[in-house]
Amino acid sequence: MENFEVINPTRILFGKNQLFRLPELLRSFEVQKIMIVYGGGSVKQLGLLDKLLNELKGFDVFEFGGVEANPEYATLMDGVALAQKHEIDFFLAVGGGSVIDGVKFMSGALFYEGEPWDVLDKKEGCMFEKALSFGTVLTLPATGSEANSGAVISRRDLKQKRGMGGPLFFPKFSFCNPELVATLPKRQIANGIIDAYTHTLEQYLTFPSDNVLQERQAESILKTLIDIRGVIENPSDYKLASNLMWCATQALNGNLRCGVISDWATHMIGHELTAMYGIDHAQSLAIIAPRLYEHQFENKQEKLIQYGKRVWNLHGTDQTIAKLAIEKTEEFFQSLGVKTRISEYTSDYEGTDSAIMNVFLERGWVAIGERQAIRPEDVKSIVKSAY
Repeated sequence: MENFEVINPTRILFGKNQLFRLPELLRSFEVQKIMIVYGGGSVKQLGLLDKLLNELKGFDVFEFGGVEANPEYATLMDGVALAQKHEIDFFLAVGGGSVIDGVKFMSGALFYEGEPWDVLDKKEGCMFEKALSFGTVLTLPATGSEANSGAVISRRDLKQKRGMGGPLFFPKFSFCNPELVATLPKRQIANGIIDAYTHTLEQYLTFPSDNVLQERQAESILKTLIDIRGVIENPSDYKLASNLMWCATQALNGNLRCGVISDWATHMIGHELTAMYGIDHAQSLAIIAPRLYEHQFENKQEKLIQYGKRVWNLHGTDQTIAKLAIEKTEEFFQSLGVKTRISEYTSDYEGTDSAIMNVFLERGWVAIGERQAIRPEDVKSIVKSAY
């Protein structure tokens, strides 16, 4: 088992009818000026914003809406300017991972005196040293952002996505009400399942680990997500919705990575597809993951066999099981209504492989994956095989 250190200071309030506790939590932080940050109009249309405003009587409340599905840098900087104008002392993110990621960025950018993109661009000496406290009201289970300190921000003019994170960016608290899943479109629920599933695979599908507990935890999340896929057609089923929401949180709250080696290559490549074509994040993962597993078959074969046997209950020769495990994964994504080829999202895909390879070369990402065996030319092959 690998050495590890883990900390997660986020308080999770899971279940129905919990919002009445919001005022007491905010008072414990001695704050008065609250900015509610959200995405589209659904928060208003569904009455969630009114509920929050009712609970926040006695506080000075400001609103900032319009955060995109891939949170856009320019939009977030508008939010930062508004927060500075009103001297906000607490953010409340209401939405899914994109809104929460956006608030994480805003909380650091609020106090940064230079160009915040330099921090995201990892320029030498540039870092967020202070961040405004924030909490979340989760509406879309997917990324685990409600219980971790990471975020990914997009910049459309540069066709780039950048990650950030650190101890400053854990939410103080997160309200997780599975009833809100019933308000989501099928596409978003499907995306949430794929995001959680792939997060789990990337911390599991590497090579066999001595950390038996983490192995079994990952497998239980994967099997649960397969079992509850019916939530897409039955989002008001509380049993299904609650298990989806808790799986998504557990998939990326820091526990699965303890003592194991992970492989985030699928995410790294997928982010570039999203930046180039606006493909949903989860859709980009569904496109890349099967092709990456095929390309890295020899390196991942031992774990593919374990995955095939334990998660999909497959039988046969070891090589057959490993190959079928990849096929079953892609079929699972497709069963959720998600396409798994770039050409199914855009006709302008020629040259995507070279473009993404060049991005990796420019950033110095020349050896990624659990064995550092994926080179930029391998990335090119993986992307091309996903056409």
